[in-house]
Amino acid sequence: MKITTICLLAISTLITASMTQAQTLRGSRSSMEQQHGHAVSHGYQFAHTSRDVDDMIQLGNLQRVRPTPTMAIHNVSYPYLQPAVKTLVERLSAQYYNACGEKMTVTSMTRPIARQPSNAANDSVHPTGMAFDLRVPSNSRCRRWLEQTLLSLEGSRVLDVTRERRPPHYHVATFPEPYQAYLASILGRTHDYEVQSGDTLVAIAARSNVTVSQLRAANNVRGDLIRVGQVLTIPAESNSNGNATMVASQQETATQQPTELEHQVRRGETLWRIANRYRTSVDAIRSQNGLAGDMLRVGQVLKVVVE
Repeated sequence: MKITTICLLAISTLITASMTQAQTLRGSRSSMEQQHGHAVSHGYQFAHTSRDVDDMIQLGNLQRVRPTPTMAIHNVSYPYLQPAVKTLVERLSAQYYNACGEKMTVTSMTRPIARQPSNAANDSVHPTGMAFDLRVPSNSRCRRWLEQTLLSLEGSRVLDVTRERRPPHYHVATFPEPYQAYLASILGRTHDYEVQSGDTLVAIAARSNVTVSQLRAANNVRGDLIRVGQVLTIPAESNSNGNATMVASQQETATQQPTELEHQVRRGETLWRIANRYRTSVDAIRSQNGLAGDMLRVGQVLKVVVE
């Protein structure tokens, strides 16, 4: 009986130690093996050359990651990640900005094997697009927030994070499938939507039968600014309170009043470019300014009504 108890305690101690070790910023051989094993078991392609990266982009296995108001991209030769990993880094940057008031800086994403630095591990997962590197914040409060958040996600088994010393950065290897399941558990059944010209948060929310507040929360958007090509996570419709959701959406639509702005035409601008900037249409600008055609002059002041 005593031997059994001792064995159980020993096993419990080993499990606890293993879990504690998993949630650490220290790298290890086992963590690299875990990352590489995940990539191999899920059949991820390892890009050997730049051409391989292009092929992965064409197949939709990699998506372009662009700078945002909450994320800077510094000296990244291949700014592409797997779709789920792209979602994670964009959501993380928005949360970081909300917490710290500064942009999160990404310093590396997909790297083909032929372009790996000399100190890279042979089984690095950067060539698969499932990993990215982050600059270590100089602000101690921001650094503490970022490390705690990454370790929390590591504790949820959706990524593996290591703080590297030479050069200083965080290496974040994401496990796309567990992360998608994790995100779905937070947001419910979701789907992605790519913002089109003329879209507004109010219009997207109304079409999706969710509220603007829900849409903002699902994407960590603070205001109403969205950009063409941006991919938004659309949260699940409320089944138990669908009517209330629609009423709330309609109320938000009704209370948001259009705003009239003035725009002074600059050299090289066209009606299409101005309309795209303000998420409106060329016809709307023509109507608001009594324009018969598309001719503009430098210095001309246009009225633009935005929602």
